[in-house]
Formats: sequence, C-alpha cells, structure tokens
Amino acid sequence: MGKTSLKDISTKAPKDLDKETTKEVTGKILEELDGLQNLLFAESKHSVLVVIQGMDGSGKDGVIRNVLGNMNPQGVTVKSYKAPTAEELSHDFLWRIHQHAPAKGMIQVFNRSHYEDILVTRVHNWCDEDTAKKRMNAINDFEKLIQDHNNTHILKFYLHVSPEEQHERLTERMQDPAKMWKYNAKDFEEAKLWDVYMKMYEDCFEHCDKPEWTVVPADQNWYKEYIIAKALRDLLKDLDMKFPGLKP
Repeated sequence: MGKTSLKDISTKAPKDLDKETTKEVTGKILEELDGLQNLLFAESKHSVLVVIQGMDGSGKDGVIRNVLGNMNPQGVTVKSYKAPTAEELSHDFLWRIHQHAPAKGMIQVFNRSHYEDILVTRVHNWCDEDTAKKRMNAINDFEKLIQDHNNTHILKFYLHVSPEEQHERLTERMQDPAKMWKYNAKDFEEAKLWDVYMKMYEDCFEHCDKPEWTVVPADQNWYKEYIIAKALRDLLKDLDMKFPGLKP
C-alpha cells in the first residue's frame, strides 16, 4: 500500500454519514454474516484470519464482541496475544502464532498478533532493525503460506483512534466499575510513546502489505463496527460458497 501517513487519516466517520442509518445497515450486515459464516463452516473449503491491531483503548474487544460475537461460536475462535510466556520465548516468534492459524471452515480472530513482534519490540528497543526486517520477511512468508496452502483469506485491521479519544477511554477505565478490570497504569506510559508507535505502524503497513491493511477510523464505535462487518461480509460473499450435497 506504499507509505502511509497516519496523521493524515481521519479517526472519525465522514461528516455526511448518519449514525442511526449506518447502525441499521450494520445490523442487516450482521444478519447476513450469520448465514455466510454457517455456509463457510458447512462447505469447509476456505478459512478466514481476522487480524485486529490498535493502540490501547482503540476498541479491539468491542469489535470482537459486537461484530464477531454475533456468529455461531462453533465456527469462530478468538486468540488474544499478550507478552510471550517463557515457553513461547524458547521458540521462534511465529511458533505461538502458527498453531492458531484457522482450519478450513473457521474464522480465527487475532486480538493483537504476530505484528506485536515488530511493533512494541521496536518501540522499546528490544529488537534491532536487522532482526525486525528478518521478522517482516518471515511474517510475509507465513501469511503467503497459509493463503496458498490452506485457502486462508486474511483481513488486517488497524483501529485508528486519536490520542484524545484514547486518553478519554483510558480515564474511563478508572471510573466505570464495569471497565475497571481493564485498567492498567502502564497503558498511560505506553501512550507517551505515541509518535514512535505511529512510525512503527506505518513501517509495518509498508513492508507487510500482502494483503494490505485497512486503517479503520475508530473514534466512533458505530462506524468502526460498520467498516469491519462490511469488509468481512464482502469477503465471504465473494467466495461464492455453496452448501455441500448429500454424501455418497
């Protein structure tokens, strides 16, 4: 997708887009997705990997709950990637990723992903540039492998939230009893490294672009959910799937 400048991309929905109308459209898309996911599961010829990246407070959990959570749980799995364990660190960085690649018929969601190993690691200088370039090549090879050899279709979303909206959401975690469990004081420290994170994300978009990333304006949840639901619906429709007939 070439060089991306995140500061030049809005974090909000287009001004002429009506919120309530868009939410109604999203509701209809979610109904379509329910049937399409059932068809994906029944046909079992394709698989889908949904990668969701974003800064703390960008709304990754909300997207998973409100878009992916409407489908049959038999056909959708979610893996959240946090700091690697001692066992995971004793293997190559993709070891913990590859074992969760989706099987045919399945939608696999990554809440954070293999991209953390070229994002947060570089922000904190835990990974030098030579190693980062090797990891980017390995990521590209991994994604090509599962696309070519398991009919896996990959959607990669970056939830593009503004620093102001992020601060408001992180602060809310300190005040709302239903969100206090998400509070982590380190999130505010990471937010201070905003400009470095943006640079690393832009580098990631440029060098790991097959398939390309979708930068999703994430300040308004209703618009973010519409963009992701529509992208997944369009992908599944384009697969031209059919229910298998009776087994001989």
